[in-house]
Amino acid sequence: MKDVTVKQLRYFEALIEHGHFGRAADVCAISQPALSMQIKELEETLGAPLFERSARQVRLTHFGAAVAERARAVLRSVEELQDLARVSASSDLSGRMRIGVIPTIAPYLIPKIIGRLTFEHENLDVRIRETQTQKLVQELTQGKLDMAIVALPVSEPSLNELPLFEEDFVLVRHNSDADKPVPSAENLNKMRLLLLEEGHCFRDQALSFCKLQSTLPRELLDGSSLTTLVQMVGAGMGVTLIPEMAVPIETRSAPVTVQHFADPVPKRTIGMVWRKSSPLAKQMEQIADVVKRAAAVA
Repeated sequence: MKDVTVKQLRYFEALIEHGHFGRAADVCAISQPALSMQIKELEETLGAPLFERSARQVRLTHFGAAVAERARAVLRSVEELQDLARVSASSDLSGRMRIGVIPTIAPYLIPKIIGRLTFEHENLDVRIRETQTQKLVQELTQGKLDMAIVALPVSEPSLNELPLFEEDFVLVRHNSDADKPVPSAENLNKMRLLLLEEGHCFRDQALSFCKLQSTLPRELLDGSSLTTLVQMVGAGMGVTLIPEMAVPIETRSAPVTVQHFADPVPKRTIGMVWRKSSPLAKQMEQIADVVKRAAAVA
């Protein structure tokens, strides 16, 4: 009986993620027949089908779903072994570092972070993944990321959370309303409020400040990015909230004005998260220092 290989498990995971042999093969940089052969050998070794195959896609069998959970644990352990070897070789930041960032932080902070990291740690290979918090947490627990920069808390028991800094939210409204007083949270929820679409934690934070529930019917328009929201405000479609770090970039090309709220000011806590089982704790502290310094001049 052949042994299951790490390579087979990586191919298995890629096929789960993409649901298609051709796309999974492209991601793994091998031919589709080679990927199919590896999956077939894995199924023969385990003694049962892992996927239901159709012309357009593949789905996990019940057995395949059970194997997937264990396969991810194995791959995560392999990644941590490699991290441990890296730590043993050097206490400095070096090698590959996979960093996840939420979309309401990435465009404004990542260029400064990358610049500092590459200047101060020339042997570090930084890989950036931008997506929503829920997906970042999932990929962290699966070992696909080393760390993530998010709004805290994420409340995932398997992850360490390190607060880095707090950031205020500001009100963006059309230039024609520049002389109007800043509305209170109670008055803001009576206005046409533009928010990010479902799934963004910033949306939930804005709703919380305005004392609104996302399930209630209200006259809101959703956008896929802060850029879209600000441009909609500039077109006279309503008002929005954005994090303060986004102001220099997002408001420079729109006819909008920025106003700051009186106390209690809406804000968020930005921090880092990583697996408690990761051996890269000291390296994470070094990155945390870079992020704080980058944010201080953002």
